[in-house]
Amino acid sequence: MSAKTYEVRTYGCQMNVHDSERLSGLLEDAGYVRAPEGADGDADVVVFNTCAVRENADNRLYGNLGRLAPMKSKRPGMQIAVGGCLAQKDRDTIVKKAPWVDVVFGTHNIGKLPVLLERARVQEEAQVEIAESLEAFPSTLPTRRESAYAAWVSISVGCNNTCTFCIVPALRGKEKDRRTGDILAEIEALVGEGVSEITLLGQNVNAYGADIGDREAFSKLLRACGKIDGLERVRFTSPHPRDFTDDVIAAMAETPNVMPQLHMPLQSGSDPVLKAMRRSYRQDRYLGIIEKVRAAIPHAAITTDIIVGFPGETEEDFEQTLHVVREARFAQAFTFQYSKRPGTPAATMENQIPKQVVQSRYERLVALQEEISWEENKKQVGRTLELMAAEGEGRKDGATHRLSGRAPDNRLVHFTKPDVEVRPGDVVTVEITYAAPHHLLAEGAVLDVRRTRAGDAWEKRNAAETTKPAGVMLGLPAVGVPAPLPAPTGGCSAH
Repeated sequence: MSAKTYEVRTYGCQMNVHDSERLSGLLEDAGYVRAPEGADGDADVVVFNTCAVRENADNRLYGNLGRLAPMKSKRPGMQIAVGGCLAQKDRDTIVKKAPWVDVVFGTHNIGKLPVLLERARVQEEAQVEIAESLEAFPSTLPTRRESAYAAWVSISVGCNNTCTFCIVPALRGKEKDRRTGDILAEIEALVGEGVSEITLLGQNVNAYGADIGDREAFSKLLRACGKIDGLERVRFTSPHPRDFTDDVIAAMAETPNVMPQLHMPLQSGSDPVLKAMRRSYRQDRYLGIIEKVRAAIPHAAITTDIIVGFPGETEEDFEQTLHVVREARFAQAFTFQYSKRPGTPAATMENQIPKQVVQSRYERLVALQEEISWEENKKQVGRTLELMAAEGEGRKDGATHRLSGRAPDNRLVHFTKPDVEVRPGDVVTVEITYAAPHHLLAEGAVLDVRRTRAGDAWEKRNAAETTKPAGVMLGLPAVGVPAPLPAPTGGCSAH
């Protein structure tokens, strides 16, 4: 009898992507194998890991569930599970609207999925189990990671902020920090398996330590990562300006494997709007942080999230946002038009901005940022950079005979394919010859190729993958930590 297959579909932020790696690991531990790529619901178990941030998230879910209903009726034994933030929020509603769903589980009990699937099969009825608080820290669960050489490492879960546009704290719970020793042990184990780049992950990553009463815990963690032999690159996302302290800037500047890259959500440049959003910093504080980071790390690439059209935003408020964008000179900005999220205070605020006004402001902001991104990228021309080769990041690489990789500051670089083999995870040295707004080119010959343990790990895993069905993507390139995901319209990762 052949093993049962599974497919995981992921929506939302990096935290959900990481949770999905756990869900895949749990299912494989329970004897399931990944359905072939492009299975599109043709699997024994289909899991939806949902996000509640977007206004139409539920419509999208029920539409997808509706498409699976006839497939399920033709496939005896097929099971459908719904987890994540929308499941935590809607609970019993999901089974009422889609009675063919077998399991509904929340953000706090992802480890229960295999048990709930089995219980639903034996009892022949839907299992809805939502925990109100975390049952087990996700990182203690088995994992099926998407990359052989780059990994997410969760350092905290939950969020203590009360941003008026965000429902995440209500669904992910209060912030809970993981023990530093456990984090470092996981990183060391990953490095032992060939991982050379890690991204520390938290809903509000630099608030790490508040749980244990140590305000410098995050900077200490960054410095500890610097002492791990074989760990070449350390990144983190997403920090909050309120908790971004001088000791973190010093740790970034003084720890060689902490990359010169910072994703710092702005949301708005207007003090009145920041107050209405319940963001606990103002324009001066934000620009002060940027100035300190640039002084300590001159080549740092800084990216951000911005929401346009928050309720009550005036033209003057919007001009303040444009002012910050001009001053900060972001390498990239993930820009969003405000949309109501049911259950958030902002959804019921007065002075909701007309759609056409929001659209116009959004287009002006995007045009300005595009211009700045291009100017900042042009400054890279002539620089010699070490790139970590990636897979799946250059969509035209086959046609152009190029490969792609990430610079230390996380800029995407397409480079000429050398005569020697370059595997994802290997490191190449190139000279930048051309800049576009969203990528760089190195059109000359590669100056150096360094084969790495990470490349060995990719090669070993790739050889193993060819002997079993290919996996279904979780919505990210298969190898390599990408640029910060667009925070889903200012929610989950937009802190």
